[in-house]
Amino acid sequence: MTTRPQRALPPRELMLAFSGLLLAMFIAALDQTIMATALPTIAGDLGGLSQLPWIVTVYVLAAAATTPIWGKVSDLYGRRGLLRVTILIFIAGSALSGLAPSIGALIAFRALQGIGAGGVMTLAMATVGDLVSPRERGRYQGYIQIVFVLASLVGPLLGGLFVDHVSWRWVLYVNVPIGALALVLLSAYLHLPAQRRPGKIDFFGAGLLAAAVSATLLVAVWAGDRYAWDSPEIIGLAAGALGALVAFIRQEQRAAEPILPLRLFGDRVFVVVSAALFIATLSLFAAIVFLPLFLQLVTGASATQSGLLVLPLLVASALSTVVSGRVMTATGRYKVFPAAGLALMSLGLLLLSTLGAGSSRATASLYSVVFGLGFGMVSQVLVVAIQNAVDQREIGTATASANLFRALGGSVGVGLYGAIFAASLRHWLPRSLPGRLPAGVDAHSIQASPGRIHAFAGPVQHGIAQAVADSLHAVFLVGAPIALAGFIVVLFLRERPLRGGGAARSAPSRRAAPGPTSAPSRRAAPGSASAPSRRAAPDPASGPSRSVGQPGHEAREVAHVGDDVAVAGEDQARFEPREQPDRGAVEPRVPVEAVGRLADDEAHGCVAQVADHVAADGDAIRLAEEDDLAR
Repeated sequence: MTTRPQRALPPRELMLAFSGLLLAMFIAALDQTIMATALPTIAGDLGGLSQLPWIVTVYVLAAAATTPIWGKVSDLYGRRGLLRVTILIFIAGSALSGLAPSIGALIAFRALQGIGAGGVMTLAMATVGDLVSPRERGRYQGYIQIVFVLASLVGPLLGGLFVDHVSWRWVLYVNVPIGALALVLLSAYLHLPAQRRPGKIDFFGAGLLAAAVSATLLVAVWAGDRYAWDSPEIIGLAAGALGALVAFIRQEQRAAEPILPLRLFGDRVFVVVSAALFIATLSLFAAIVFLPLFLQLVTGASATQSGLLVLPLLVASALSTVVSGRVMTATGRYKVFPAAGLALMSLGLLLLSTLGAGSSRATASLYSVVFGLGFGMVSQVLVVAIQNAVDQREIGTATASANLFRALGGSVGVGLYGAIFAASLRHWLPRSLPGRLPAGVDAHSIQASPGRIHAFAGPVQHGIAQAVADSLHAVFLVGAPIALAGFIVVLFLRERPLRGGGAARSAPSRRAAPGPTSAPSRRAAPGSASAPSRRAAPDPASGPSRSVGQPGHEAREVAHVGDDVAVAGEDQARFEPREQPDRGAVEPRVPVEAVGRLADDEAHGCVAQVADHVAADGDAIRLAEEDDLAR
């Protein structure tokens, strides 16, 4: 049975709580963009140049590995308190990382910060699902996308400002006041009922999943860069990932409360959305990572200029998210958006593949707008689709799964496109620079420090720019059919009507108690001035109390079932009326057994009618029984 709707929040409280959620998501997203500018300074201050990549890698691993665990725990024990715990962990990890006296301590505290970040992002997005129904959620997705755009834009600029004028440690300290403000808002205005259902956390399964995810991400990050694809390290990691995955599947088959229920993979919506999110994020990294590289190495833009030139992509993404979200709220339809979005992403990458050494910055930015318009219609819409497809009790698990597949797609994208770029650059550099290559000119050094090429003579710079342009042609050309594959995958998405209830809303719910001037309702709250409630306590003066076996109890039971069916609007409903001592079976006027055989789309449409008829039959029983008592 679906979890009952939350109590409606007043509009002001809803917006303040939502603002707290946006701030929490902002600090988690900001940390993924602000650190890059500080890494060289950190290496000079703390030493340990060889360990420097771990500052980023351990954060990504910790966040991705713990994401499914946070989602499952929140489904069992509620999200309000757990979200605040994850924010506190993130703040503590940020503060301790800023105080780190050595590179080893910094890596350890970054792992703690990543654990918090995995929970912050997942639980904040799942809490939005608790507060707002899927039908209304589209209006809020634009704000979430704007948060990611701001983090992508402000992160590098703010990081450079701190490094140049204050200290690299403030790159981490900045999370503390923003996180504290998020905590204040959520503590004061996020009111969710305490929900705890029995169940034991599958710690063994969680450990196996974390091992499988970590090994997979390390293969994606290291293969072709730090180690060769056929090296013992990569082969061992791949074998370990496969072994942990097989063990995890076997564990989940027998676990009472699996971390990632395997039955979800029998739901076509869940499978299609997960695959589409993986592909969309994989395609995103072809543009978001390598377009700035083109702007810096080929067009000669500075790091700051390249960030500003990518801004049109981000703004276009936010704009299309806002528009698609509002149309989705107005119409209840959403499948068209990820399909059109992935098609536009494929077209955008195809256009980017035509860029050459003579292409202008304006042309590159214009092509990136096409890509951004497409991506904005994909990610957030698919998150709503997957939350709408699962039971309210599993929104945390579903949201965590979506974030996990996005993280995997991003990591695989970095590894895949990085390997393509390196292989292409090795092919084109000798052709663009005949003779012996200058020292330090290779795929890794060029990608790590694009500004270094300006130290070479003009002909060498021109040759490197030509080789980079030819190499990026291959990257974008590979990314285009991958995005097109995502478009084909989305065509198999089964569009289910978006639920209009099941969440706290500022609009009156269909089960709200009637006002003083409204007509009496059979669902009036107990104690109201309207018709007597079915669940009201019996009046001692009205006659003998009704025991479980008598018709009055049956009326209340039938009405209770009617209410539950109304709440479970997205589930298949089946009601078996009990046998009455003197009337025979009560037959609902609509054969509700048929609902169990209907497709999900049809069940959404008729289940409310079933609930009304069931409740009406309960009223008929009650009135007839009261007539008997009166006689």
